[in-house]
Amino acid sequence: MIRIRDLELTYRGAHAQHAAVDGVSIDVEEGKFYTLLGPSGCGKTTTLRCVAGLERPDGGEVAIGGEVVCAPARGIFIEPHHRRIGMVFQSYAIWPHMTVLENVAFPLRYRRPRPARRAARELAAKALALVHLDGLEDRPAPYLSGGQQQRLALARALVAEPRVLLLDEPLSNLDAKLRDEMRLELREIVKRSKVTTLFVTHEQVEAITMSDRIAVMRDGVIVQEGTPAEIYGSPRAPFVADFIGKTNIMAGEIVAVDAGGGRPLAHVRTRLGLLRCAADPAMRQGERVTVTVRPENVMLIADASGEADNVVAGNVEAVVYVGNFLDCAVAVGGERLRIQLHPATPIAGGQAVRLRLPAEHCRVMRQ
Repeated sequence: MIRIRDLELTYRGAHAQHAAVDGVSIDVEEGKFYTLLGPSGCGKTTTLRCVAGLERPDGGEVAIGGEVVCAPARGIFIEPHHRRIGMVFQSYAIWPHMTVLENVAFPLRYRRPRPARRAARELAAKALALVHLDGLEDRPAPYLSGGQQQRLALARALVAEPRVLLLDEPLSNLDAKLRDEMRLELREIVKRSKVTTLFVTHEQVEAITMSDRIAVMRDGVIVQEGTPAEIYGSPRAPFVADFIGKTNIMAGEIVAVDAGGGRPLAHVRTRLGLLRCAADPAMRQGERVTVTVRPENVMLIADASGEADNVVAGNVEAVVYVGNFLDCAVAVGGERLRIQLHPATPIAGGQAVRLRLPAEHCRVMRQ
């Protein structure tokens, strides 16, 4: 439904230039929820604005529903209001002088053919029911809560039955509790409408919980693309591992690779000692690598018998009660490991402990 090929856009100033988007290519399948994830300045919003037609790229191609809407090399550029898109901005852009119904019905003025007034009201009422705002049609828009304004902006984006829905960090202005609630609600609304969605966020939890596929961006390029499980569980670059959730990162050197019995295991020399880790088949002895392991995958053990691999000894430096887990820092061989334990675990600062880092959860990637 959305196809982007080799998209490029460079911002130029009097004394410098910045490649905001540098050769981005993605495919968003019909009806799927696709997320561009990354830190501020990585190019995700610029990519979204190129799809919307709010930015003119220097190169590449953008197609929506099989129609090329932008291709600078061929002189193609379709204006935003002719692309049949719906967009929710970070600020929502609710018109304060209009009622809830008038806000939602406004895009229908530019729909061709333009529906009659009664039909427009019916379409607007249907969109409001989709986002659970029915019954509030005549309320002045400023009298809505933050969550209701977010849903109003979504109804306005969906009322004209767009080919694609573009969401530019629509949850960032909500408080933490409301943001948690709206993540699930927004996902359900989009799924019920069956609209293809391109979502931009810097919040990892939003991306993981809402998306069918994620593209992690950095410095204008896509570092890794995949399902939420692939991005979180099988990062291919240290940046992805560190940006998505919490992780322990250690430098190391491969001293041997065991290719037998399925997926290769690399023996990696680290400051924790020699670790067996899941590795790429192309990795070779002598390579300098990075080892990552998630805090929730590190195990606290009472006895190392029968578990000779990847067992290390350390001392607990800090224990923080988070509620549903204990967040612990453990000093091991010059490294500081973060681990997450059940809140009932008997553990305290200064305690000597033994930890196991399961080989299947220790991932090796090139630096």
